[in-house]
Amino acid sequence: MQKRYDQLVIDMKEAWGVKVHKWRSSTSGCAWELRDRSGHVTRMIESPYPRGPMSCVVFLHEIGHHAIGFGKHSPRCLEEYHAWKWALREMKARGFNVTPAVEKRFSQAMRYALSKALRRGLKRVPDELVEFLPPGTLHMAKII
Repeated sequence: MQKRYDQLVIDMKEAWGVKVHKWRSSTSGCAWELRDRSGHVTRMIESPYPRGPMSCVVFLHEIGHHAIGFGKHSPRCLEEYHAWKWALREMKARGFNVTPAVEKRFSQAMRYALSKALRRGLKRVPDELVEFLPPGTLHMAKII
């Protein structure tokens, strides 16, 4: 199985032109772009190296930010949603196991991202994110 994860890393880095800044020991990640003065973009990520379903989905989620495009979805919590959905689709399409723990991580990450956005003043909740609203707050949210 590790050979499949190793090939996934090679394929994703090549397909999306992503460089790994650091392999993290935790199951957290980060994705960003660097632009030089000439406008050249370098795509970067930090994530755990895929060794199982959870580290695989986090890796693919960070790649997903590049695949869906930075700044294409607003608000930021909607970008998180699309990066997660992209990662889950890729796992399934490539025959990797999407476990209940992976599904739970997606839900927890989305609840966190939406709660953070609401704390920071989000006024309109995209329809895709309504299911992640904190309990008892649906009546307070304007739905896009």
